[in-house]
Amino acid sequence: MQHPDHNLIALGVRQPWAELIIRGQKTLEVRSTGTRVRGPIYLYASKKPATIPAAVAAARRFELALDELQTGQIIGTVEIVEAVRCQPQDADDACLPKALVRGKWGWRLANPVRLTRPLAPRFQPYGIWFYPFRRRHD
Repeated sequence: MQHPDHNLIALGVRQPWAELIIRGQKTLEVRSTGTRVRGPIYLYASKKPATIPAAVAAARRFELALDELQTGQIIGTVEIVEAVRCQPQDADDACLPKALVRGKWGWRLANPVRLTRPLAPRFQPYGIWFYPFRRRHD
């Protein structure tokens, strides 16, 4: 895949979750709604890291220094293969406690690929989904 790909949509994810996704350790992104998006997407590491206790615990568990992780950049690509209602057994795939997956949607992820060099988006996020290299209506 040639980068930047102007037609590829990006998903904004806070650290340490973005790093865990690109490493292939987090294979389920937990959200409040499902998604119809399938296939490859850019993974954008949001400017602000997650501050919830589960994020701090995940960083500690996987030996990540939160203040050293890339932010505000596209760090790679990943494929969304399905969206399913979360079950308690999905907690490990999401790198979250069981209580945080209850009643949520899980977006199954596969084939993470880290970019050789992170990309700065030309256009900033305007929600969790955004086109980093073209205007929304181009």
